[in-house]
Amino acid sequence: MLKRVPHTYVIIFFIILLAAILTWIIPGGEFQREIKVVNGVEREVIDSHSFTYVDSNFQTWQVFSAFFDGFVNTAHIIAFILMIGGAFWILNESKSIDLGIYSFLKFSKRFEKIQILKRIGVNNIILTGIMLIFSLFGAVFGMSEETIAFTIIFVPLAISMGYDSIVGVSLCFVAAALGFAGAFLNPFTVGIAQGLSNIPLFSGIEYRMFCWLVINAVGITYILLYAAKIQKNPKRSRVFIDDEYWRKKIINKDQNTDSKIPKAAWYSFGIISVVLILFSLFNLNTTLNIGNSSINFPAVPICSIIFILTGFLSLRKALHYYILNLLTFTIVFLIIGVMGYGWYIMEIASLFLALGIFSGIANAKTPNEITKSFIQGTKDILPAALVVGLAGGIIVILNDGKIIDTILFYISQSMSDLGKVGSIYTMYMIQTCINIFIPSGSGQAALTIPFMSQFSDLIGISRQAIVVAFQFGDGFTNMITPTSGVLIGVLGIAKIPYEKWFKWVAPFIIILTIVGFLLLIPTVTMKLNGF
Repeated sequence: MLKRVPHTYVIIFFIILLAAILTWIIPGGEFQREIKVVNGVEREVIDSHSFTYVDSNFQTWQVFSAFFDGFVNTAHIIAFILMIGGAFWILNESKSIDLGIYSFLKFSKRFEKIQILKRIGVNNIILTGIMLIFSLFGAVFGMSEETIAFTIIFVPLAISMGYDSIVGVSLCFVAAALGFAGAFLNPFTVGIAQGLSNIPLFSGIEYRMFCWLVINAVGITYILLYAAKIQKNPKRSRVFIDDEYWRKKIINKDQNTDSKIPKAAWYSFGIISVVLILFSLFNLNTTLNIGNSSINFPAVPICSIIFILTGFLSLRKALHYYILNLLTFTIVFLIIGVMGYGWYIMEIASLFLALGIFSGIANAKTPNEITKSFIQGTKDILPAALVVGLAGGIIVILNDGKIIDTILFYISQSMSDLGKVGSIYTMYMIQTCINIFIPSGSGQAALTIPFMSQFSDLIGISRQAIVVAFQFGDGFTNMITPTSGVLIGVLGIAKIPYEKWFKWVAPFIIILTIVGFLLLIPTVTMKLNGF
């Protein structure tokens, strides 16, 4: 008889207990911090020569209070998940996404008549295209938290195509993580790390783009092979039973896609159009930041005009087309907001909340009905939000126990007397391990890069190579570390138990880690531009 796998909450609690035990074994220590301006932004960085031992702060009853502090520290992600869940529940009641998925799949079947596409596999082209887009988002502006919202869209799409929820999560979250690891213009990792290393911003981009291509080639191939295996026999999926939730939600394919247009839909369209016109008047030109470059053009007015035209045409055809059009332009304005106006979780959550409300209005729902739907959506997504808060308790214990800096200090001392290749490998593994405790890319850069860059000077390694090691160490383990609020949030929404995800993703992480090792060799053995 098989032993029952512990619940995700139980696993997190035991990790918190382990962290508390470590505070009794590892002595307390800390580096002094200083404020430094990096790329025009103030950042707290460590003084690499300032480590001192401090009195240990043993963690005991704090294993319980850590939950409270974890919820406080991750409140922004928890609120984001709840708002997204409520908004999409309102949207889903119109069945527009389900009908859109069915229409998309029906349309894609036409391409199977083209012999060359049939041999390659139309589904393979679709999956690859979606993953490359999200990988670019991860490489250019560090898409991470945003993938939580897209999970609700891509999981049912993947299951409708004959795959499982793991493939759905891979389309957005894993793809963005691949781009994040091989980033070439991400200001939150590459930009900050290079700024702290005092090397030209986004220099060495040629080799980074090569790394991005290799990482994506390996990663996407792995996902496609897995997807083909599951499509051939869905019951081979680890989450086949868990995916029953999504299979029950998929709409009957024979349902008619035509629907009567309520007057409320026109009211929704009119209000949004007026708001976009006013927004366009105050934002005639938008500066979209792409790495160290920027493009200035009237993005908001152009997109507003296109929305008004497509919204009018879609309303003349069917309500579902209008709501899907609304969803499409929500994503478009999300990209404009992130790249042009520095939007983050609050703005994105607000944008999707507006999407939910206006889709509810368009569907002729009363305010009370919209509210009830929103509450139902938050109830459905609540377990995901709770896991994020609980996982945040791990970081609280490690921070309050004052052992993170000690761990960093011990590991750095172990790098003496190693060759260049050995040293860069050790730094890579250090960054990988630290990412478990500090899943924030910018936070990890601020903590480790000032020390690593100076140490690299002593052993004759390019500071650029250190930045690449940081990228790989920070990027790959984002897909497995239980301290990542984004990962836990995505898995919660997809209804994938962490232990099942761990078993699936662990071999994938090992492969990517080996690829990272191989890609680091040229950074210390070859003369590369910018290195």
